[in-house]
Amino acid sequence: MTHQALGAGVERGGSVGLVETRSVRLFTEERPFVLASGETLGPLDVAYETYGTLAPDASNAFVVCHALTGDAHAAGHHGDPEHVGWWDTMIGPGKPVDTNRLFVVSSNLLGGCKGTTGPSSPDPRSDRPYGLRFPLTTMSDLVEVQRALLRHLGVRRLQGAIGGSLGGMQVLQWELDHPGEIDDAVLVCASARLTAQNIALSAVARASIMKDEHWAGGDYYGSGSRPDVGLSVARMLAHITYVSEEALQTKFGREQRGDGRPTFGIDFEVESYLEHQGQKFLERFDANTYLYLSRVMDYFDPFADEAAAIRRLLDSRTRWLLVSFDSDWRFPTSHSTQIARVLRAAGRDVTHREISSPWGHDSFLLPVAEYLDLVDDFLGGR
Repeated sequence: MTHQALGAGVERGGSVGLVETRSVRLFTEERPFVLASGETLGPLDVAYETYGTLAPDASNAFVVCHALTGDAHAAGHHGDPEHVGWWDTMIGPGKPVDTNRLFVVSSNLLGGCKGTTGPSSPDPRSDRPYGLRFPLTTMSDLVEVQRALLRHLGVRRLQGAIGGSLGGMQVLQWELDHPGEIDDAVLVCASARLTAQNIALSAVARASIMKDEHWAGGDYYGSGSRPDVGLSVARMLAHITYVSEEALQTKFGREQRGDGRPTFGIDFEVESYLEHQGQKFLERFDANTYLYLSRVMDYFDPFADEAAAIRRLLDSRTRWLLVSFDSDWRFPTSHSTQIARVLRAAGRDVTHREISSPWGHDSFLLPVAEYLDLVDDFLGGR
């Protein structure tokens, strides 16, 4: 059995084609980035991609915020048209985030491992990778680094922003920190507060990394050994939460490999699928980045003081679209409903739709027609 994506659907629009990931140093040791904690970080590099053309008055800028294991490469390809960016279904000419009219910016998050400064980057104090000496960050820190990138690109205000999962959390934090800076905000499969179950799942994933014999307290860089077993198990666990029971049952059921005699190896096709997902993840992700970004999600709680959050949003004119999926059990519809309730209490223009999809949390990355039509109508209706 092949290990293709679980979802299926019909593609639309065109491709942005060949793209390049660029890098820029936004902060230096002499002029460092100041985190919400008061700690400083410099130098700070950011990897990013842009699609489309910035208008002369910079009025058509649009930001894409990536999820936990995403990166700057959201659309187009790096030389092989068969291997496209992680949100190529959403971004491109004639697609919901239409690069014929929008200038789209996608960057790798602070703490990342695909070109933006993070735990695997050299610490200027020692020239060794930071490891766990990298400062803990907040959702506001992730947003402020992206805002610094936009200023570098000549952008001060956004026609829109979109994010799924952790990406949607960033968009929400952005608007709370800088009300009205975004005209149209799209949150997909997002949450304003992780449940105990969500925190527990992330805790197990982190434990699998930190208990790996090769984790070495986060200082595994250059040792010749990495916590690959722990990271692959973390990915396998997380991947189960990203898909629905229906999707796994439809694709794999109880189909077996081999002669049907029980072993403690890979006896079922679903086991083979998860093993593949775990191994593939090792090619592109850093274990410490997983720890840092998952912890940012755990502590995100922007409505802890709901009255204060509402006051901050009263003068905003941002339009909101919230999308959830009926099979998403990681961030179910109740999470979006809670966000919508607070935004409406602040008098905001909010549309919330639950979309039927069998693919679970990962539906936001897949060509689900009703979902893409909804985003297209919302962004095209301004």
